[in-house]
Amino acid sequence: MNPFLSLSIDYASHRDYLDNLFPVYPIAPNSSRDVDSLIWRRVEEAFENRDDKALVNALLRLELFPVKDSFVSFFKRDKTALDRNPATVNRVARHLYDLGLEEIHRLCSAGKESNRQIGPMFRNWIRNGGAGIAPVGMADFITGNRDAVLDASDQEMMAFAREHLGYEREKGLDFVARVSGRYVIGEAKFLTDYGGHQNAQLNDALATLNADVDAVKVAILDGVCYIPGHAKMYSIITSAQYRDQNIMSALVLHNFIESLSGSL
Repeated sequence: MNPFLSLSIDYASHRDYLDNLFPVYPIAPNSSRDVDSLIWRRVEEAFENRDDKALVNALLRLELFPVKDSFVSFFKRDKTALDRNPATVNRVARHLYDLGLEEIHRLCSAGKESNRQIGPMFRNWIRNGGAGIAPVGMADFITGNRDAVLDASDQEMMAFAREHLGYEREKGLDFVARVSGRYVIGEAKFLTDYGGHQNAQLNDALATLNADVDAVKVAILDGVCYIPGHAKMYSIITSAQYRDQNIMSALVLHNFIESLSGSL
């Protein structure tokens, strides 16, 4: 097994892993969203008048619609469809009436999901020296030759990797570094649970390991994937296909960088 994957599993299983991971992903409790008072007044009026179309239309103006309904997203993108589809509007409105105004307000003001906060956190951590090497902008990274990590957006890092390293995936990168003259690229994911979207996130990170590029490739994974057992994520990263590849926690990334520079 790759020693840094082994180290990551051991870290998560026997040490204060979550305590030390928080500085990398400082996810705050979800704060409530503001509900525009003028729009909410229209919601109340439409609700009291049992005006289905006006109720749905007003709620569409808020950041978060209170019910999950596959048809609502169509209305968000084409509000003229409210006039053409009265039966659907009535069906959605009946659900809203059953909820009541108090519950509608609570759902509309719900905080953003944690996974929507995670995106920039890893790069902020890198920017603050998390990888143990200095972050530099694009111009300095291209013209310099000292060890450095590229401080840029995922799209800018993808563009650099395309031009200089032969990267061809249609996915941005979270990590591009130069260590002892060798380039390192990778994606970082915090896998908070099993299944669905989280499995897709894992697959995205692992796909980078299969890219044909002139660089060292890493998948910087954290979260439930390191819990031993029969869960799919753990089985995948410890399978014959991946167990010897560069899969690791952000918390051991500096050890990996040191190994490339000959410090270990």
